[in-house]
Amino acid sequence: MEEHKIMNAEEIRRALARIAHEILERNRGTQGLVMVGICTRGVPLAHRLARLLLEFEGDQVPVAALDVGPYRDDLANGARPSDKPDSIAVPVQDKQVVLVDDVLYTGRTVRAAMDALNEFGRPRQVQLAILLDRGHRELPIRADYVGRNVPTSRNERVHVRLQEIDDREEVVVSAAAGLDEGNTGRRASEAGG
Repeated sequence: MEEHKIMNAEEIRRALARIAHEILERNRGTQGLVMVGICTRGVPLAHRLARLLLEFEGDQVPVAALDVGPYRDDLANGARPSDKPDSIAVPVQDKQVVLVDDVLYTGRTVRAAMDALNEFGRPRQVQLAILLDRGHRELPIRADYVGRNVPTSRNERVHVRLQEIDDREEVVVSAAAGLDEGNTGRRASEAGG
């Protein structure tokens, strides 16, 4: 399957640095901020953003991982995990929560993440930071912080590869070989959520 690289390691680093600066500007610092990474690739991205915020501002921002699988509405019947987590590592009640994910596509992953967050408290505000926005929204959801907008067709797949998970750093687009268009339950790192 032929892949076209749209971001290399340096471009990913620069996009995250810009997002971190935008987060600081919009929130006037880091007071009350919590970074919540959507599993899987949103988690290392949230940690990277927290490190950048520490570097820029000198304050440690808490980071939590959020598994949205049990909250998704677009998985095939029986494919949804039945066990919902009973907590996340960081309190979100009355916090400025920045949800972090790799790709924004239909918006269903983000909707599931907001449902999951409500199980753990009521944030003062929820913001969304995305490395890549590929369009094709099915829900009225938009990101507050976007590393890059990349128009794609529905028959393409976006692969975000991060050093922490994939032992390489890049974003590529490829044709979706054998992708069933009726199955919208594919994971964000592969097609975009």
